[in-house]
Amino acid sequence: MGVSTRQIIERYGTFFAGVLLFIYLTIFADNFASVPNLLNILKQVSFLAILSIGFTFALITSELDLSFAHVCSFSGVIIGMLISDGVSWQLAALVGIAIGTVAGLINGLLVTYLKVPSLIATLGTSSVANGLAFMITGGVAFVGRWDPNFLFLARGKVGVVPLLVILMLIVVVLALVFSTQSKTGVHLQATGENEEAARRSGINTKRCKILGLTLSGVAAGVTGVLLVSNLSSAAPQMGGDFLLLGIAAALLGMTMFTPAKPNIFGSFVGALIIVMLSNGLVLLGAQYYVQDILLGIIIIASVAVSASVLKQAAFSL
Repeated sequence: MGVSTRQIIERYGTFFAGVLLFIYLTIFADNFASVPNLLNILKQVSFLAILSIGFTFALITSELDLSFAHVCSFSGVIIGMLISDGVSWQLAALVGIAIGTVAGLINGLLVTYLKVPSLIATLGTSSVANGLAFMITGGVAFVGRWDPNFLFLARGKVGVVPLLVILMLIVVVLALVFSTQSKTGVHLQATGENEEAARRSGINTKRCKILGLTLSGVAAGVTGVLLVSNLSSAAPQMGGDFLLLGIAAALLGMTMFTPAKPNIFGSFVGALIIVMLSNGLVLLGAQYYVQDILLGIIIIASVAVSASVLKQAAFSL
């Protein structure tokens, strides 16, 4: 059977809208399509894409992770503290990723074994992570002249392409292959689509939910490493702005390719559209609050498409 026009619009409408946005900004925003600006967009989208992909893994299992932004900040603060104390950046980075992983694991255990709804559990974890970050820093960022090899992670280039962009693409490809081609990835999706049916078919749904939330924590830890490397500093609120942006990217991703279903590539494209829009608005001279208004519209519209999935993720027991 052929694909109807309606199905094409449902699957690719948002993607085509992103293409039209790109064309519009290329025509009307000065220097938007210049190579330096396009590379800057890709670099800026890297942090958001990795975080939104982590959030998507939790969402695939029908759970929410509202802690990833503050967990990212907390991981970054620990990395900055360790490096400032003379610990090698390699070990500090591993500790930062481990902290994100443990935070995600705790979220998974709270949801599966203590039966705390993920909306509540991850809000609690977020608050704890934020408090610990401020306790350690006293509200003052760790700043220093750190190892150039560490800074190269987010500031270096391979030819003209930022290494950060290459790392992001590696994460996107690995996440995409894992979620769609591996047995575990299929189990994650089955758990999110119908937990009871998945359980009856022999899938360990608790383990899948724990893994989904843990992967979100891993992504937060990895992003913490890259943010500290990019900024050469670590502040307790460094990842805070990514909460709504990361959620919006994942929700926007649910409006394309596999409508109403969380998907990795959709989240990546959603992140790209959001950063492209933000960059274009700046070049067009729009007021700062316009981005917030449009972001709110994107979230509301995306939720309208995927309301049932989000309701289940937020309040399932």
